[in-house]
Amino acid sequence: MKVSSLVRNIFSVAATDPTLRDRVLRWSQAPAHRHVAYLDSNQYPHRAYARYEVLVGVGSVETLRVEAGDAFSAWRSWYDYLQDWSFGHLSYDLKNEVERLTSTHPDGVGLPDLHFFRPRHVVYLKDKVWTLETLDADPERVWAQILATPLTASVTATHAAPVELRHRMTKAAYLDKVAAIREHIAAGDVYELNLCQEFYLEEVTVDPAAIFRHLNARAKVPFAAYYRLEDHYLCCASPERFLQKQGTTLRSQPIKGTSRRGRTTVEDGRLREALFESEKDRAENVMIVDLVRNDLARSCVTGSVRVEELFGIYPFEGVHQMISTVAGELRPDVHPVEAVKRAFPMGSMTGAPKVMAMQLIERYETARRGLYSGAVGYLDPQGDFDFNVVIRSLLYNAEMRYLSYQVGGAIVYDSVPEQEYEECLLKAAGLRRVLAGGG
Repeated sequence: MKVSSLVRNIFSVAATDPTLRDRVLRWSQAPAHRHVAYLDSNQYPHRAYARYEVLVGVGSVETLRVEAGDAFSAWRSWYDYLQDWSFGHLSYDLKNEVERLTSTHPDGVGLPDLHFFRPRHVVYLKDKVWTLETLDADPERVWAQILATPLTASVTATHAAPVELRHRMTKAAYLDKVAAIREHIAAGDVYELNLCQEFYLEEVTVDPAAIFRHLNARAKVPFAAYYRLEDHYLCCASPERFLQKQGTTLRSQPIKGTSRRGRTTVEDGRLREALFESEKDRAENVMIVDLVRNDLARSCVTGSVRVEELFGIYPFEGVHQMISTVAGELRPDVHPVEAVKRAFPMGSMTGAPKVMAMQLIERYETARRGLYSGAVGYLDPQGDFDFNVVIRSLLYNAEMRYLSYQVGGAIVYDSVPEQEYEECLLKAAGLRRVLAGGG
């Protein structure tokens, strides 16, 4: 197979300037940069296993854009050909290729099912060193452009006059759907199902870059992403990893279990402990851990799949999350893209058993998920990769002036519909505040 042969020029400098993170972000958001992936671990202090503090792909030399049907095969061929950096996304609706499923609900955002781009420039912060890699430019000249990028004092999102958020699903309809799903669980159809709902705005003009800066400054999550594909934007404050490959190790970190943060240290500690002891949240979490173990076992050396952490409680802005970590060693005969396919979509956003859960999701949800509950990430020249789970995110189609955010939660038999609805609102609260300018 033909292999791409362009060589990157590399420039490195010690990370002594505290403004560089913001300058790189603002430089990447220049209108001329039609393809951008800005990935930020926010120096998260817990077990994020991040290889880079910041990793950015800017501009495109070539792209891969495919709809579900033969997308993973096309991606695999592109992966083998490239042997270089690539950044991109996997839409939830690739499920229709992995299994015999369909997506029929409205989609206001309109992103392709799979898209990757080979960046003209790659910038990353690692081990207190900034590195810039360029394909067809002098890296020192590009770095000078980054240093010259102006900073402004405000990180407030700018948008048009407030517009009433619209719901694809009324509260009454949501409560009825939770009740119906509990009946499916009682009948043994599924054990757990992730039900999502969309909030959206039409005819609205926003500044996605400003929204992301504000959202990221508030959330400080390990899998934040600002992603631009021409006139489509993602502003993502995800705390969750879908799948990472480091050498031969595959690692997934599913989230199941949420509680609010306390107003005082004492209350916060009490809520953290209550989440850890919650039988309902533990049951949700362990079901998805078992599903992820099975997904990784399809690609990993027999006996190598292990639970590195079970029921870890992690603090984020506004919420505590219950996160578990599952890892295994990739078999030599399994292609890395095939390992992604076998684990996709992530069990934390479907339920168990996965196929039946996805069938019921299509029945009870009212909006196409698209990139929401899909994944954004990168592949490096050595064949390693890292993908998040696209949650806690705003999606924006600038041409159609359509803005969307979705939230969801795991439904089990013990679920109380009113409490599930309140959990959705809790997860959406940070995004609402950003849209309100931080108020």
